Amino acid sequence: MSSVELLAIVLRHGNRQQSAYEIASALLGHFGSVRALLNASQERLCAVPGVGSARYAELQAAVELVRRHLEEALDRPEAFNTPQAASEFLRARLRDLPHEVFCCFYLDNRNRLICFEELFRGTVDGASVHPREVVRQALEHNAAAMIVAHNHPSGVAEPSHADEAITRRLRDALALVEVRLVDHLVVGDESYTSLAERGLL
Repeated sequence: MSSVELLAIVLRHGNRQQSAYEIASALLGHFGSVRALLNASQERLCAVPGVGSARYAELQAAVELVRRHLEEALDRPEAFNTPQAASEFLRARLRDLPHEVFCCFYLDNRNRLICFEELFRGTVDGASVHPREVVRQALEHNAAAMIVAHNHPSGVAEPSHADEAITRRLRDALALVEVRLVDHLVVGDESYTSLAERGLL
């Protein structure tokens, strides 16, 4: 099925002037892509004829269902044996945010997930990461290991010098309480970088 057809199914019905298919076609034509459409603000979306606050809520609900579908994949015991395992989930969750988010995967001694949380939020320029708080949360969750990750709103997954520096600080701070830092993932638009694969861990 085409994107227009799928969107028409989500919209379910049209109005007196337009069918659901015509509204879906107009939306995709206006925004240029499914991704741009689903990331549009309520004000911009409702400016398109045939779309109101109820339609905006329906589309946001569809996006949230996809996010929750991805989160359920985190429950697989084998989820974190490789950096690629967490990257798809992280790209879907973080890539369109206008600000940086620093996330933590708390793992047991077999790298199985105990808990995932967004620990710090920042601006478009960076998130303020506090190693002491990361250590406190690791102990709170009784973690034996961790993967940390953050997004680059620019879409470029190349780590900065600051990213490399905080990775070393986190590694050393967590080592003091015998928690392994397995990896630090930097998430871009369509790619990611593993600082473990760069030899920093």
